[in-house]
Amino acid sequence: MTPSRITAITCLLRLVAIVMATPVAAQSLEGLSWAEQKCVLYRSAVADALQIQGHDGLRATFLAQNDAFIAGGCVDQGHVCPATDQEGAFADLLTVMTMNEGMASTFVPFGCHE
Repeated sequence: MTPSRITAITCLLRLVAIVMATPVAAQSLEGLSWAEQKCVLYRSAVADALQIQGHDGLRATFLAQNDAFIAGGCVDQGHVCPATDQEGAFADLLTVMTMNEGMASTFVPFGCHE
């Protein structure tokens, strides 16, 4: 099997997993501002993405920075730098998942500053 075919199959499987991911209950978002709702949805997306992709290739620092983003109310974008292929795939997956929930692609905390 060619690498591009493996990549296409992997992407297809991820999309299926996204569609099947457990949605956040509407009641848990009731009374929250859109900013707060986005953070709840993002937290749920992270849990789903970790189930889909697993932890392999995700550095403790990367996960801790992402956790700090959530703990801070999901307002400090651009400070979590994916450094491995798996982290890049994780960031891509979360970007798609959050866009699927109606968030802009700029919502996620991923960005690398030199």
